[in-house]
Amino acid sequence: MRATRGRRLLAAATMAACCLAVAGAATARPLGVVELFTSQGCNSCPPADAAFGRLIEQGDVVALAYHIDYWDYLGWKDTLGSRANTERQYAYAKAFGSAQVYTPQAVVNGRTDANGASMEAVETALGTLAGSGKGLSVDVSIRDNGSSYVVEAGASPDGTGAARVVFISFAPKREVTIRHGENSGRAITYWHAVTGIHVAGMWHGKAARYEMPKSAIPADGGLAVLLQSGAGGAAGPIVGAAALSTNGS
Repeated sequence: MRATRGRRLLAAATMAACCLAVAGAATARPLGVVELFTSQGCNSCPPADAAFGRLIEQGDVVALAYHIDYWDYLGWKDTLGSRANTERQYAYAKAFGSAQVYTPQAVVNGRTDANGASMEAVETALGTLAGSGKGLSVDVSIRDNGSSYVVEAGASPDGTGAARVVFISFAPKREVTIRHGENSGRAITYWHAVTGIHVAGMWHGKAARYEMPKSAIPADGGLAVLLQSGAGGAAGPIVGAAALSTNGS
């Protein structure tokens, strides 16, 4: 389903792995990053949510699901949705030169998008980007250090570049029974639903170490870190990523 910013505002007015390795540490470079924009209130999304779960099972990507809020006016308020997730999707739309957003949308490596219900399209995008030199190029590791999370980022191939260090909290698995709206009566399993986005600092093309106290990041069982470029805080290409389980699951 597609929405313009005007429709989102109308909705607001109406409402008035390789990537996920062993618990405690993740170090291998994933094939890529897949960000799914989805909604419990969108009847086009359940096939994408299921495909996303299968993608996670393959274990070679950092996979994050952002539940948006602009379909809440259809009769069901997404229990995992947030305005921050919606704004991230609009930031991608701006970066891609589009006036619209839609669900289910999969953004790959922060560089291109595909129909989130098509695993074939997502895997094709991952392969195409990797083959054209637009895959992940920087090694990133993240580990649980007891009272903090420690990230080690390698150097870029040429030692240059700049990116934000973005920590993203997510819930590994949530089962939701939807009682109203377009998916009324359905019980759906949601994977890697994003619950928080935190910018921790900047990476400048050189090997660097970052540490964040756990008190600053309310992880919900999973934590990812992205090295993401983009002028002025906008969404842009992702050059490195890692994720881990924070609850031993």
